[in-house]
Amino acid sequence: MKLWLGTGLTTEDKARISPFDRGFTLGDGLFETLRVRDGIVLRLEAHLARLTAGAGVLGLPLPTLDLAAALAATAAANALTQGVLRLTLSRGTGPRGVLPPAEPNPTLVITAAPLPAPAPPARLVIAQGTRRNDRSPLAQVKSLNYLDNILARQEAARRGADDALLLNTRERVAETSIANVFAVIGGDLVTPPLSEGVLPGIMRAAVLTEGAGERPLTAEDLSGAEEIFITSALGIRSVAALEGREVAGRAVAEQLRARIPGA
Repeated sequence: MKLWLGTGLTTEDKARISPFDRGFTLGDGLFETLRVRDGIVLRLEAHLARLTAGAGVLGLPLPTLDLAAALAATAAANALTQGVLRLTLSRGTGPRGVLPPAEPNPTLVITAAPLPAPAPPARLVIAQGTRRNDRSPLAQVKSLNYLDNILARQEAARRGADDALLLNTRERVAETSIANVFAVIGGDLVTPPLSEGVLPGIMRAAVLTEGAGERPLTAEDLSGAEEIFITSALGIRSVAALEGREVAGRAVAEQLRARIPGA
């Protein structure tokens, strides 16, 4: 595999990142997962806008190079026409301690991977061991620190589920460990607003333009939903069950997949 590191392409066996990189030592950085379809990076402007917003929250300078060109070059170098790119940006190396260096030199990595096979409808549980911190500015940032998500996903695996639904500090629905959540309730397609500790997902935004609404949701609300599905940059996935309750609806997700490119 060829990857982008710093200012140009290299091969996996030649790639080197410092063991003192703050992305490794502190999770100090951001990432974006981007869908490639027919050789085109979908919703590229939205991804770069979210990266820029996250960098602003962290006080992390963006590379001066053309990120769109670097992504395209990485896809082309791997002959990737249908697949996934991941852009990772850390603050780079720094002295020991939490305070970032005054003039950081960020590390940029872009990798490529094949598109995963379509997943069957997901079986979800509600995470009991962790909560989404809706009061943290990091709730709006796709940061390298995914430990809450990892703990929730491990809990889901122990309980025989595909993913875990995270509630926030007010015991309301936020998102799953890797995706935003939508539900059809009383005929209305709704999703929690960003203020509930929700990451501003790129596919989430695309579904909102198709007429979905935002409102706070509880686990009890979802227990009566006619349909539930989850969204990520890689697509829309129906939910088959939540906490053991079967969810039969599929129609809205199927309609959206037909209308939204890459969904």
